[in-house]
Amino acid sequence: MKIINEHIKSDEYKNVYLIYGDEPYLKKQYRDKLKAAIAGDDTMNYTYYEGEKLSVRDIIDMGNTLPFFAERRLIVIQDSGFFKSSNEQLADYIRNIPDYLIIVFVENEVDKRNKVFKAVNEVGYATEMKPQTTSVLEKWIVGLLKAEGKVISKDAADLLLNKTGASMDLIKGELDKLISYCADRQEVTAVDVEAVCTTQTVSRIFDMIAAIASKKQQQALSLYYDLLTLKEPPMRILYLIVRQFNGILQVKEELAAGKSSGEIARIMGVAPFIVGKYVSQAKNFKTSQLEEALVDCAEAEEAVKTGRLNEKMAVELIIVKYSGKSSRSFCPEGDGSGQQHTERRG
Repeated sequence: MKIINEHIKSDEYKNVYLIYGDEPYLKKQYRDKLKAAIAGDDTMNYTYYEGEKLSVRDIIDMGNTLPFFAERRLIVIQDSGFFKSSNEQLADYIRNIPDYLIIVFVENEVDKRNKVFKAVNEVGYATEMKPQTTSVLEKWIVGLLKAEGKVISKDAADLLLNKTGASMDLIKGELDKLISYCADRQEVTAVDVEAVCTTQTVSRIFDMIAAIASKKQQQALSLYYDLLTLKEPPMRILYLIVRQFNGILQVKEELAAGKSSGEIARIMGVAPFIVGKYVSQAKNFKTSQLEEALVDCAEAEEAVKTGRLNEKMAVELIIVKYSGKSSRSFCPEGDGSGQQHTERRG
């Protein structure tokens, strides 16, 4: 990000850029920054392509068209898939790109062994937009509110992040709501955040897993029913439960291997404050429990696919088993009535 900002400030650019990664807000922001700096309102020398069915020949033909009364021609290519499968023609073109041409690729996934990726690395600049750390997100929140003449306490900012997760798009949307809600009032408080900000599904899943780990069965089930009321499909909830259990298990294993929270965040590709939540929850589970839970979730999914359980009941059984005071065996057989076999583990 710093390097792109320096290029814009100096008005000296690479001929090709690749902006990729898991943070869509930053990808869009830096795509738009480059477009504004290089092309401005010049529509004659700017072309935008999107999607995985793009013709490389069309891109090359456009790239070989001399700019009209301008020094540069800009092509922006979004979600092309060129960095997931090899394309010799495009890789060769990038290595021999005309001096006047700048191409900006914006992608979700890249394979660094890919020939197009290697070509960009040779002649251009590639940057990965990762989820930001808690401290960076908090500074960003403070900066956005300061621009609107408002301040926010650390407790309120932490609460906002707990509701939204690390997605900058979601955070920005909730901040817009807070700015409107607070109107002429300068301070944004935790009460305001509770009043107007939406708790995202993933955050509710974190809360549900925490309730399960603490054996607060009624709270865990209440959160599940809340998600159903919000029209979340049971199988998506199951998928998120599996992801949480997998995350907790991975953190537990990495901690056992002596890794720090910062190192784990880099390995997992998530924001450090997410790892902090996993670390907190990992204390409440044995490795064997997490492994068993993942097996049970797979069996629940299979039971739904084969018609032995309905979706709602399958997820409910998982929650009931792991939030109960005693361990209960998962029962995918039968009529879907929710009957369970209880056994004590000594």
